[in-house]
Amino acid sequence: MTAEPTGDQLLFQTTTREFLDRTAPIAVIRELADTATGFDRDWWRRGAELGWTAMLAPENLGGGSVSGRPLTELGLVATEFGHACAPGPLIPTSAVLSGLVAAGDRFAEVIGGIVAGDLIAAWALYEPRHGLELAPEQTRAEPDGEGYRLTGRKDRVEAGDTADVLLVTAHGPDGPIQLLVPTDTPGVTVTPTWTLDLVRRTARVDFDNVALGPEAIVQTGESATAAIQSQLHIAAALTAAESTAATRRAFDATVEWMFDRYTFGRPLASYQALKHRMADNKTWLEACAATSRAAAAALDESPSTAAELVSVAKAYVSGKAPVIVQDCVQIHGGIGVTWEHDLHLFLRRVTLGRALYGTPEEHHRRITDLLVRSAA
Repeated sequence: MTAEPTGDQLLFQTTTREFLDRTAPIAVIRELADTATGFDRDWWRRGAELGWTAMLAPENLGGGSVSGRPLTELGLVATEFGHACAPGPLIPTSAVLSGLVAAGDRFAEVIGGIVAGDLIAAWALYEPRHGLELAPEQTRAEPDGEGYRLTGRKDRVEAGDTADVLLVTAHGPDGPIQLLVPTDTPGVTVTPTWTLDLVRRTARVDFDNVALGPEAIVQTGESATAAIQSQLHIAAALTAAESTAATRRAFDATVEWMFDRYTFGRPLASYQALKHRMADNKTWLEACAATSRAAAAALDESPSTAAELVSVAKAYVSGKAPVIVQDCVQIHGGIGVTWEHDLHLFLRRVTLGRALYGTPEEHHRRITDLLVRSAA
C-alpha cells in the first residue's frame, strides 16, 4: 500500500492544478494545436519556477524535492498534466535530468539551465522500424581522437523539435553510450513529425558524422546501461500517472453526462447495462491509479528493484486507459466523436502514452524476463 500524499505534496499538486487551470485550459490547448511547437517556452519557464523541473536535480544545482520523494512528487505533476491534457516536455525533461545527474557535476551548467526552464532537453532513444530497445545499434558512436563521431537516425524523439540539447543513446565500442548533443551541432538535422496528441510533439533526428568532443560523453558501458534503465523507468512511470489522470477526467465527464442525458424519459445512468460498463471501467481505473502510484513509490524507495512494478504499471495502464476512454466516447454517442467535444483530446493523450516508453506488449516481455532471471 502506498502512503497518502503529505500536506506539502498536496499543496504542490494543488498549486500545479491551479496554474494549469488558469494558463492552459482546454480552449488554450486547442489553440496550441495550431502552433509549431505545441507549447510556449515562457510558460514552461513559469512552470519550472513552480518546481516541475527541480525534483531530480540536487539542491546545489537549483533542484530539490518537496519531501524527499522526487518521483512521487513528479507523479503528482504528471497527474495534473494528464487531467489538463497539458503541453510541455515534462517526461523527456525528467528522463534527461536523471541521466545527467547520474553523471555527476560535469553537466552542472546544462542541468541548471534545464531546471530553470531555459533549456529544453529531449531523450533520443527510439530508432526507425524498431520498438523499445535500450541498447540500440543503428546509431553508432565511433571513436575519433578523444571524442566520437556520431552517425545514425532517431525517431519518436518527444520534444525533439523544440529541444536545445539531446541525450542520445547510441552504440559505442564498449556497448551502450550516452552523449549530450546540442541540436545546433553541425551534422544534426531535426525534422518535426506528426503525433496523434495535439500538443505533445515528436521529431526525427539525423546524425551525419557529427563530431563530438570528450565533454559530450555522459556515460559509457555498464554505467550507461544502468542510467538508460533508470531513464526508462522514470519516463514509463510518469506516462502511467499522466494516462491515468487523463482517463479519470474522461470517466468523470461521462458519469456526469449519463445523469444529464435523457432517453425515453430516463437518464442514461438508470440503464443497467450502462451501469455495468461503467462499474467495470471504474474498477480498471482504480487499478490504474494504484499501480501507477506504486511504481512511483517504488522508484523513490528502492530504484534498483522497481523495474517490475514500473513495467506492471505501464503495461496495465497503457492497456486499459485507451479502452476506458474509447468506451466513454461510445457512451456519449454521436457528440462524443465530434471535433468540438473534448473527449478526443484525452483519447489522443492516452493513445500516445500507450505507444511511448514501452507498449503493454513490450513491458509484458520485460516482466517475463525479470521473472525468469529471478527464478534462475
